[in-house]
Amino acid sequence: MEIVALSHSVSQSQSYAVVLGEVAGRPRRRLPIVIGAFEAQAIAVAIEKITPTRPLTHDLVRNIFGMIDVELREIVIDNLQEGIFYSKLVCVSAGREIEIDSRTSDALALAVRFNCPIYTYEFVLEAAGIVLEEDDPTAQVEASPREKSQVPRTTPSSTTPLSEFSLQELNDKLKELLDQEDYERAIRIRDELDKRKRENS
Repeated sequence: MEIVALSHSVSQSQSYAVVLGEVAGRPRRRLPIVIGAFEAQAIAVAIEKITPTRPLTHDLVRNIFGMIDVELREIVIDNLQEGIFYSKLVCVSAGREIEIDSRTSDALALAVRFNCPIYTYEFVLEAAGIVLEEDDPTAQVEASPREKSQVPRTTPSSTTPLSEFSLQELNDKLKELLDQEDYERAIRIRDELDKRKRENS
């Protein structure tokens, strides 16, 4: 499986949904999983390759694994009970395979950081998977690569559009937001900076 979308959950106003898609197979099924705002932000920060000023919890786990020579080999979503997904981290340490129980949202945040594969079982896909029309351009999970990883942005404190700020002002604001660990707004400003670079290239 791979992460194909990350967006606000329609069913739960205070949550987000990460959507996994089959890497191969036809029709390619989608597996939507509701996660919390913190975990959604942790996944988005890693996908967008934003470096926080201080390590987030999942960055800390990655650093610890590196220090004690533990390899995260894969993520397995191995069960679904009463609407709750269960997952495990499959790790290797000193040549021995270890399985660690994990919340699925945390497992996915780590998978992005370790660039490791994500797997699930057929019965999980049969119970919670969604089959979409192959060429449906309106399907949310078929969003463009940039849209796939974005968490809906919070409204900036200023009502002035980002397009009216200078490059220096945007860079200063980006640094300020990273220092404050306000990653959602930082991603928005970073996207504006990327947009201007593309327009000037």
